[in-house]
Amino acid sequence: MTTRRDFLRKSGIALAGVALSKSVLGHPSVMQAMDYRSERPPLAKRNFTSKAVEATIQRVKAQIKDPKLAWMFENCYPNTLDTTVEFAMKDGKPDTFVITGDIDAMWLRDSSAQVFPYLSLAKEDAQLSLMLEGVIRRQAYCIGLDPYANAFNKGATGSEWDSDRTKMIPQLHERKWEIDSLCYPIRLAYHYWKTTGNTSIFDKPWRYAMSRVYETFVQQQRKNGTTGSPYSFTRVTDKQSDTVLNDGFGSPIKPVGLICSSFRPSDDATVFSFLIPSNLFAVESLHQLAEISEQVTGDHPFALQCKRLAHEVKRAVDQYGKAQHDSFGEIYAYEVDGFGNQLFMDDANVPDLLALPYLCSFIPHNDPVYQNTRRFVWSESNPYFFKGTAAEGIGGPHIGIGWIWPMSLIMRGLTTTNKEEMAYCLKTLRNTDANTGFMHESFWKDDPSRFTRKWFAWANTLFGEFILTIDRVHPELLKG
Repeated sequence: MTTRRDFLRKSGIALAGVALSKSVLGHPSVMQAMDYRSERPPLAKRNFTSKAVEATIQRVKAQIKDPKLAWMFENCYPNTLDTTVEFAMKDGKPDTFVITGDIDAMWLRDSSAQVFPYLSLAKEDAQLSLMLEGVIRRQAYCIGLDPYANAFNKGATGSEWDSDRTKMIPQLHERKWEIDSLCYPIRLAYHYWKTTGNTSIFDKPWRYAMSRVYETFVQQQRKNGTTGSPYSFTRVTDKQSDTVLNDGFGSPIKPVGLICSSFRPSDDATVFSFLIPSNLFAVESLHQLAEISEQVTGDHPFALQCKRLAHEVKRAVDQYGKAQHDSFGEIYAYEVDGFGNQLFMDDANVPDLLALPYLCSFIPHNDPVYQNTRRFVWSESNPYFFKGTAAEGIGGPHIGIGWIWPMSLIMRGLTTTNKEEMAYCLKTLRNTDANTGFMHESFWKDDPSRFTRKWFAWANTLFGEFILTIDRVHPELLKG
């Protein structure tokens, strides 16, 4: 098994930025002279095929005038289905295991985000709907095993991280507690229900998993201090962000109603445990759980509990998660501790501050605090905003200084209504793929041919979602 960081080393991509060999990238002049032939696996070797997805590819590709952009869409949009989905029937019900790409494990966050762009097609493709149902069922099973884990094995195979000082079991790949790991499966199940009307997913195992989600959120409010938390984590490592200080409990917090997250969606440790984007995502998820409980499962007491917790967390964010910035006005902080300490930055991994309207229905894109925050995170006041000769964008400490994540450009495009801004993001993404036809985890700000993770399905499928969004709201950008 390979971790995200180890993959960089094994692929010959050092964190300092060693360029990929020509055998991996191809020489740029050669690539530009080539025809844009599909980089998808042959049909017989694809993991999963959807008639609706294939029809969408053909329809949208025909609308795209730029041959390179059309090629990139054809490669990226189906990448999750082509290469990462392992679908089967188990005891008469669908079961879908989804790897991240180059790492042979299933992250609750990544798997949800990878398949989300296919949801809109589920009603017109029964097999696709069944595959998505299988993801939801597998995620409920995983949460039932351990709601504190972020990544799971397909079976009880053990992991290279078995030596981590936390409660590892053989089914776990990694056990880094991240709030968003429990939010993303709720988002997927909720929108699957809204799209298909299928309520069979909300069965006893799913309801048990959701009870553990609620229980975990309450535990991680840590109102009884660290002694009341059943979770801690440390790792023997030379990377500060891969372990948690204070015997695995993190920086001290003042219990104010917010939920602690030991790690960020980047799988890096938090500086202050109250991660604001993830807390806001939890508010959205709790409201979705309440709606399902009221309208489908009939569990009205649980719905009320979810609503009360959502209200408490939102009120705490409003009180402790905002501040007046000298240059941008009132903005959201990235992390806080309840004592008054606040960290002002943003990280490209989603949930982040930039993505708030994408994930949270109660934060519209024109919300004044969000707009102030948006201007902040896409500026040099954000320590992880990088501007080079090739592009500008947001990165994060997971890869390091100077590395821009395409995901930040995609998310900027998905959270704007400005046509010119959307066009800028599209053009930049088109010109920074290193002529591979795929998105990557990150690229060097001055040279896109230096990149990390040549197979990162989340970024690929999210790029496909961006193209579909443009096709819906500003199709002229594709036709021009």
